[in-house]
This record gives sequence, structure tokens and C-alpha cells, in this order.
Amino acid sequence: MFDIEENLDNLPDKPGVYLHKDKFGEIIYVGKATSLRKRVRQYFRSPRGHDAKTRVLVSNISEFEYIVTDSESEALILENTLIKKYRPKFNVMLLDDKTYPYIKITMGEPFPRIIKTRILANDGSKYFGPYADVKAANNIIKLLNDIHRLKRCAQTSFPDGHRPCLYGMIGDCEKPCVDGVSAEDYMKKIDGSVNFLKGHSKDIVNGLTLEMNNASVALDFEKAAKLRDLIYYAKAVTERQKVDLLSSGSMDILIASVSGSDEAAQVSVFFVREGRLVGREVHHLESAADASKKEITEAFVNQYYINQTMLPKEILLEEHIHGEEVTAAYLSEARGSNVSFIVPERGKKRDLLKLAQKDVKETKKLMADIYHSKEEKQVDALNALLAMADIKGSLSSSNRAIRIEAYDISNTRGVDSVGAMVVYNGTVMSKKDYRKFRVRSEEGSDDYGATQEVIYRRLKRALSGDAGFLPLPELILADGGKGHVHAISQVVSALGLSIPVLGMVKDDAHRTRGLIKMQQSDADGPDGTGGGDVEISYSETDLKEFPNLYHFIGNVQEEVHRFAIEYHRGVRGKRVVTSELDAIEGVGEKRRSALLLKFGGIDAIRAASVEELMTVPGMTKRSAESVHAYFSKNPPTL
Repeated sequence: MFDIEENLDNLPDKPGVYLHKDKFGEIIYVGKATSLRKRVRQYFRSPRGHDAKTRVLVSNISEFEYIVTDSESEALILENTLIKKYRPKFNVMLLDDKTYPYIKITMGEPFPRIIKTRILANDGSKYFGPYADVKAANNIIKLLNDIHRLKRCAQTSFPDGHRPCLYGMIGDCEKPCVDGVSAEDYMKKIDGSVNFLKGHSKDIVNGLTLEMNNASVALDFEKAAKLRDLIYYAKAVTERQKVDLLSSGSMDILIASVSGSDEAAQVSVFFVREGRLVGREVHHLESAADASKKEITEAFVNQYYINQTMLPKEILLEEHIHGEEVTAAYLSEARGSNVSFIVPERGKKRDLLKLAQKDVKETKKLMADIYHSKEEKQVDALNALLAMADIKGSLSSSNRAIRIEAYDISNTRGVDSVGAMVVYNGTVMSKKDYRKFRVRSEEGSDDYGATQEVIYRRLKRALSGDAGFLPLPELILADGGKGHVHAISQVVSALGLSIPVLGMVKDDAHRTRGLIKMQQSDADGPDGTGGGDVEISYSETDLKEFPNLYHFIGNVQEEVHRFAIEYHRGVRGKRVVTSELDAIEGVGEKRRSALLLKFGGIDAIRAASVEELMTVPGMTKRSAESVHAYFSKNPPTL
């Protein structure tokens, strides 16, 4: 049996990591220490100085282990590694180990490129960021490439006979690979891009304006319009970066948020680079409900910054954290220059910290309001839908796992008919449960027949025990009217199931209009006592009277239609390409791909002359004549 007192006496007075275990041998806490002897003994001495969390931790410790390290920095790294490995329940843990993109200029290449990266390396390249808004980073890269027509391929050497890539062919690249562009002129454009990324857009905007005016004078209005758009976008992108906070410097601001509920704690990180706010990201941490902001911040710092390769000069904190000096020393060594933790008490940095705290508070309140408002609307929509489908009961949360399936058929005049099934759990799409169907029967040209085939195959697979089609839906939505509802209801009834079916109908403008429901009743017999034929009637509910449900059904219709159309286009495109090009003698897979890459589609290939076909890589005169002759004899079907 583990003797705690005996092992406490044997602890070394050296840096290291300790692991507390419960009676089952599970690791419940990992910590680091400058002196293992002093730090671990603190847990088992007078409990009066412990907070509630520490007292609960100590009551669960049955044994401990320790690992001696050569330095405090090594202990910091090892602690982080072991927390990620064992995920102890008393540690605060970073849940989202995500990284945000940087914009990289590959300065080590003869003709540098501007690309997006999430990996920073000491390779001589220039890095800008991070960008919490990934779309903004993509847009900036596209803008600079469009303005300067920079090289975009990764190739750095160009042998004789090298062919330019697609960007070069369409004029979006200056083609240094074949046109002998001078490195000096190219680097001037790279220097301009660097200045732009630092927030100086004046030179680029002035240059574009001059080009636009010259194009207008030359009556080249198409070019002038393109340059006008580039000027507008360059100004818009620059404005995103002009939030001046400090005159200069590289800084992160950390604001911890503590929740008394079961929600994960959060740390918001504000990035200040070159004196400008360039982004904000929010990280979620798993923690006990009573974890303090100080504990959350300390856990975040030790787990987040230990993996970063591009570190700020200063990290602003709301309060000092345990082991701050050790962490700062380690980060300084990794950065190659000093990294400081600062708790500002006055001046601009204090104002900046307060600004960040206010932003986090307001954002948290806004998100809570949005969440509750959205939740209420979703619950209202689902309850209205259940009532229309005669499904008993009501919901108090949109997380209720009611499975809703929607279906649509897509074809071209009955050819290449396919079916699509999309699935919602409550109001949330469940894309992993989406299914596609190729309509097999001759009734493929008949929308109702195709719908019945798809529904039958789907339900039959579930009834046979196929896990990929379980569970059965609680409600079926058909993209159609009375005919679709009747067709599906027949299949459901024939299989002995009782699943409500509603039809999603559209108005003349192809917009969501209402939901159709079918009712069945027994007609009176000759003696007036019933027993006659079953009477079927339909009722339609105008969804404009139910705005939340109207919005939800509109989204469902768009999603199932999109899914069906995409699948149909893929099936049709594959058939057209295969039947048209593979039927031509002398055209194999490589020539087929080259033709499509050059001309973009069958219609353009059909219209091409023999001489134009011969310009395609791999095409000979004989094969070009064969393609031309085939399409001359086989005109398109109207």
C-alpha cells in the first residue's frame, strides 16, 4: 500500500512534474514544480490555506508519482504533454487546440509567392498575422495576387520546354517560368505587397488609380472597371486593419471568462501586431465550475503558447499567474528575444485591457441573447410542424431528437433520374445521414414513381436492419404537392408503417408557400352506415401565418433541392463525358482530360477546329481530325 507520508519525505528538492492518482490508480491531476519537495508537500499540510477545489482534490489523492527534470522549462513542457495525454479531471484543459492562419511570403524562392499557412518555420519567409478571420486572409491573398499577377505555383526551377500553368495561360500570372521576367522587377511587387500587409495601402491604390485613368483615356473601359473594383477592394481590406491601438509592438491580450454553469470556460485572445488589432479568437477550456479566472488563464498560457512558433513581445493579463517567471523565460528563449507578462495598472495598456474586457462582456451577452432568441424560434417552428403533422406532444428544446427526412427527385426529361434524402435532427442538419439514390425503374421519368421507388428502398433497408438507414423517420417531408404526398403515403402504408407525410409546396415564383397534408376517411355505404370507399382529402396550411416554420421549411426545401441537383449534375456530367469523348477513336483518358482542361466542356470541343484541337498537349493531327469528324457527324441533340 502506498504510504503518502513516507514518500513525501523522499521527494527531491529539484524541478519536475508530479502526478496525483485516486484509489483506482487514475491520474486526476498533473502539476509542475520548481521544487517537487516543497510543492507536493503543500497539498498534505494544513488545509486552511486551500480553496474548495484543492480540498476536494486532496481528499481524492491516494498516491502520487513524480518525474524529475533538468530545468523548470523542461517541467513546463512535460506538464503540458502529460495533461494532453491523460486529461486529468482536476486540471483545466484547453479543448480547441486550433491554430489560425498566417499570410506567408516565401522569400527563400527566386520568385516568392504569397500563400496562407498555419505552420510557422524559421525558413527566411515573412509572416503576417495571425488572422482569426480566415476569409479575410484568403481575400487579401487573392487581392495581392490579382494586383501584381504573382507566381502561384510551387515550382522554383523551370527546365527548357516548360509550359506555363493555367494562371499563366489566362493572363493572371506574369509567367516568370517562360517569359524571363526580371527578378528585380518582380521583387518590387513583393516589396509593395509587404508594405500593404503592414497597413500601407497608399502606393498600391495610387498605382491602380493611375492605371485606371490611363485605361479610361485609351477607351479600355473593361480594364478600367476591373481596376476600379480592385481599388475599392484594396481600400476595404485596408480599413479592416486600421484599428490603431498602440503606436507599435506585438502584443496578445488574454481575457478569461468564468461560467457558473456547465458551459466550458473561455479565454479570448486579442492579437495586436504592428500596433493594429488584426484579430480575436476564443478558446474553450474544460474546467470545474468553481475554477477561478486565474487558474483558467494559467492553464491556457501553459497549454497554448507552448506550441506557438510566432510569439508576441508582450502578453497582457488581468492578474498575475503562478509560475509566470518560468513560462516567460521559456517563451523568451523560444522567441529569441524577451517575452513579458504584464498586468497593466495605468496608462494606454490599462485602457486597452479594459477595452478588451468590455468587448468580451458585451459579446458574451450578445451571443447569449442570440442563442436564446434562436432557440425560441426553433422550438416554435418545431412545435408548429408537429401540430400540423398530428404528432402528439410539444417541445421545450430544439435539441429534441425528432428525426425529419426530406426528399426530392432530380432528372433531365426523365434521364439520369436520382433521388436525394436529407436529414434533420430537430432543426439541425445531420449531413452524415444524407443519402443518394439512383432511380432504377423505368418509372424514372415519372416523378411520383421515382419518389415511390426511393422511399420504398429507404424504408425497406431500415426494416431489414441496415444500420446505415436507422432509425426510421418520425416525419417525412416531400418537395412537392398532393401527388407526392399521396405517392409516399401509399408506400408507407403498404410497409405497415405509420409515419406522417407532409408536402412542401411552392408558389408561382418557386418560393415556399405552404404544407399539404392528406386525410383519409371512410365514406358512407348504400345504407348510410359507413363501409363505403375510403375518401381522401387534402388540406394546405399557409406558412406565412407561421414565420418561424416558414423560414425553417424554406431552408429544408433549398437544402434538399441543392443536394439533389448536385448529385444529378455529377451523374449527368459523367455520362455525357463518357459517352461523347470515350466513343472517339484515338482519345484516351489523358487526351480526354487535356481537351476538357483546354476547352472547359463538350460544347467548346464540338465547336473547335482541327487546328485548335491540335494545340492541346498530346493531341496529334490524326486524333484532332478524329475528334472533329466525330462531332461533325454527331451534332448536339436539341
